[in-house]
Amino acid sequence: MKTAKDLSSGMPSSGTKPHYEILDGLRGVAAVMVVAFHISEAHTLDRFEQVINHGYLAVDFFFVLSGFVIGYAYDDRWGKMTVGDFFKRRLIRLHPLVIMGMIIGATLFYFGGSAIFPLIHDIPVWKMLVYMVLGMLLIPMPPSMDIRGWEEMYTLDAPSWTLFFEYIANIFYALFIRKFSKKALAVLVFLAACATVHLILTTAGDINGGWSFTETHLRFGFTRLLYPFFAGLLLYRMGKPIHVKHAFLWCSLLVVIALSMPRIGDSEHVWMNGLYESFCIIILFPLIVFWGASGKIKSKYASRICKFLGDISFPLYITHYPVMYLYIGWISDTHHTFSEAIWVVLLVVVSSIALAYACLKLYDEPVRRWLRKRYNG
Repeated sequence: MKTAKDLSSGMPSSGTKPHYEILDGLRGVAAVMVVAFHISEAHTLDRFEQVINHGYLAVDFFFVLSGFVIGYAYDDRWGKMTVGDFFKRRLIRLHPLVIMGMIIGATLFYFGGSAIFPLIHDIPVWKMLVYMVLGMLLIPMPPSMDIRGWEEMYTLDAPSWTLFFEYIANIFYALFIRKFSKKALAVLVFLAACATVHLILTTAGDINGGWSFTETHLRFGFTRLLYPFFAGLLLYRMGKPIHVKHAFLWCSLLVVIALSMPRIGDSEHVWMNGLYESFCIIILFPLIVFWGASGKIKSKYASRICKFLGDISFPLYITHYPVMYLYIGWISDTHHTFSEAIWVVLLVVVSSIALAYACLKLYDEPVRRWLRKRYNG
């Protein structure tokens, strides 16, 4: 969800930290898969029928990447950086786009009125604007405050729920877990892995939750956060480089396959899908991050692709869903199939990427430069 501007290909070595280009590229690949997943989701909410079925696991992949990047970027800086400095840097890196996501969501809110979002027509502008400000502050809203009909934690820009948990992970890291030894961190990661498997296998056989401010979803959110994020941190601290040929290609294919895999098993055998998701979260995603960190980009063309994907990854993730609300509402009114809506699908994809790029270049990068200069971030 965030691009590590001071990272590079290859495991870190002494001296100036280089740039993990492949990890940036993989983050972008996963963000594009999230858009594809949400388009597929617009045509059916039945988890047993959806074509791109496991796109929600991109969140867990992002958390692994985040933990790895946080460890690489900050583990060796605590002798000359305070907790306040760390929080300031994280806010400067992430929060401008959180604010922009809410602004876009508010701007497009009333265009989404449809059969699937019937509450929109009755919401006064002042109330929507209050929700926009609450969203900008990442103050979660309970289902009783819903103004759309899906009981989302952030009803103007649903993906912001992951930033709520991302910030919590950053707080845990800065206050406590950065001080953990490798053994203590490994124990935490093991217990979090057990909690992940238990949650998946004792519920609906998947981990698709965390986006609503309820007891059940908070359990999903914290469980989804703890293992991937701190497994990524542990991976950074324990990882040793290996040589992986064509790492970006193979890792990208693995991400696409893992996130687009059809539902495994039927309603009578949900444990089968649970085992698949447990495998992806606990084993496959850390391996992909490790292989990506171990590989190298040799061609300028591939380097440019990775840079572009990395640059738009967070903007695309955090700004695409207001556009998706419009598409979901349109599909609910017209009942078009995917093939019938293919030109609109292409428009949604292109406009989402264009919007993300515009937000990056015209807003996010200039604002972050100003904030870093103003607050020495």
